[in-house]
Amino acid sequence: MKVRVRFFGGPREALGRNESEQQLPAGATAGDLVNLLGEEYPVLGPYCRVMKVAVNRKYASLESQLHEGDEVALIPPVGGG
Repeated sequence: MKVRVRFFGGPREALGRNESEQQLPAGATAGDLVNLLGEEYPVLGPYCRVMKVAVNRKYASLESQLHEGDEVALIPPVGGG
């Protein structure tokens, strides 16, 4: 199945792009996607452990199963003062 991945903050800057399409096996979860991205793009490694995930604009757990055409947003932690 194919999903659309959107990047924000540090991951977007590190990759130099806002989105990507990823091919995943049927039954893959959001966690599987995060692991795949960490392997495919080593620069994302530090972010993979702390990112939140949204599937189709709703926060989701890493155990959430993905489906064909889903939009997955990877949201890094936000800090400020």
